[in-house]
Amino acid sequence: MCGIVGVVSQAPVNQLLYDALLLLQHRGQDAAGIATNHSSMFSMYKANGLVRDVFRTRNMRSLMGNSGIGHCRYPTAGSSSEEEAQPFYVNAPFGITLAHNGNLTNQEQLKDELFRIDRRHVNTGSDSEVLLNVLAHEIQSAANGYSLDQEAIFKAVAMVHKRVRGAYAVIAQISGHGLLAFRDPFGIRPLCLGVNELETGPEYLVASESVALEGLGFRFVRDIAPGEAVFIDDASQLHARQCAENPSLNPCAFEYVYLARPDSVIDGASVYATRLRMGEYLADKIRQEIPVEEIDVVMPIPDSSRPAAIQLALKLGVEYREGFIKNRYIGRTFIMPGQGMRKKSVRQKLNAIAAEFKDKNVLLVDDSIVRGTTSREIVQMAREAGARKVFFASAAPPVLYPNVYGIDMPTRDELIAHGRTVEEVCREITADRLVYQDIEALKKSIMDVNPALTSVEASCFDGVYITGDISPEYLDKLEDHRHQSSGKSSDDLVRTQLNLNPPVAAE
Repeated sequence: MCGIVGVVSQAPVNQLLYDALLLLQHRGQDAAGIATNHSSMFSMYKANGLVRDVFRTRNMRSLMGNSGIGHCRYPTAGSSSEEEAQPFYVNAPFGITLAHNGNLTNQEQLKDELFRIDRRHVNTGSDSEVLLNVLAHEIQSAANGYSLDQEAIFKAVAMVHKRVRGAYAVIAQISGHGLLAFRDPFGIRPLCLGVNELETGPEYLVASESVALEGLGFRFVRDIAPGEAVFIDDASQLHARQCAENPSLNPCAFEYVYLARPDSVIDGASVYATRLRMGEYLADKIRQEIPVEEIDVVMPIPDSSRPAAIQLALKLGVEYREGFIKNRYIGRTFIMPGQGMRKKSVRQKLNAIAAEFKDKNVLLVDDSIVRGTTSREIVQMAREAGARKVFFASAAPPVLYPNVYGIDMPTRDELIAHGRTVEEVCREITADRLVYQDIEALKKSIMDVNPALTSVEASCFDGVYITGDISPEYLDKLEDHRHQSSGKSSDDLVRTQLNLNPPVAAE
């Protein structure tokens, strides 16, 4: 998961891009970058850190031009090194900068092809640099000498779709020609288009979420379709073309569960409305498993679970209270690099109001449970604050499988629900009772809001990988690479796989 944005304007875009990245900061806190185009020259600055910390006045002044792209990174494949911050740049053909959200599942094959066949060198471990070089090669093959028109660009994107597998939403700028945006044929990662109509001509903004458009005064036009490419030339003329042979829309369910801001609309479904529906379906499940009269109060674990908790409490007829106060200057623990950092920051970012817990049976509602570290710490905080019983409810089903499409949950032994029953997970997080959302209820929560949606990508819950290229051998290789990178010993892995760790051991 990352945040990407591209702007074609009638005025300098550096401030617009900066403001857009602030609105997308929730999608990645590891690094940020901006690349602008001016007189066929690129200016670029990127570094590790939050958007507000990366850019200074001197950096912004150097980012000249009326068009550009921006990126805020959340690392999945590769490392958190500054060299892998985006956008990426390649000087041939024409000069291209690129920002990418997602994850390629055939990265190693593509790297080999780029070296042996395309004669291109990839300098980092980032799949985004691989994707840039594939795009650059296909543009070079489609271009007619020095000439490059939208037909050649769309032909190049069609070839990218044929070569590349996985999830990708892309915004690229081709020096002297225009801004290109496209989405993978399965529509896994989000991308939308906005316009600002001026007397001097239209301005366009492409971004991961609609909230970036609305916050900057752009009118939401539509989501970019799966497999579609949109090209805005240097004359601010917009061209669009379907470039995939058999596209289908399968938005990532985890966008609605956790990743996206609640005020965004993704593929026609309000994120806020889907979370309300999750709360309603979860209330039905809780009625079946916990006597409602035993629940004194419903509390959300702020912030992404709040809509579900509100609706759940309303449907159960139980009092809703805010028992945890969030320090908003601590990052989102799920997307922090490193498990130790995630665990340490939980108590720094949340503080319990003891009066709301004392001598009560509390139902805590979270959006999901991934590794379990945060859940365990929060349950213990509730007990320390005086709760008599702590029930725990997840608005998402158990996370059982690795995600290979751009979310940092890549290995089975890191997922607390993998290989464990609900009762065993309940003991691991030290709760009195645990209730998970059903997978079909989660899907219905999204499709109820937009009935035109007939499928969602939910591989981390149901193990169905929509791209059709994920085998057990692929997952084993991915996990081996992850374990080597983390420095885990074979003994550590055996203990994890056999569930030999004590119930309250840190993950």
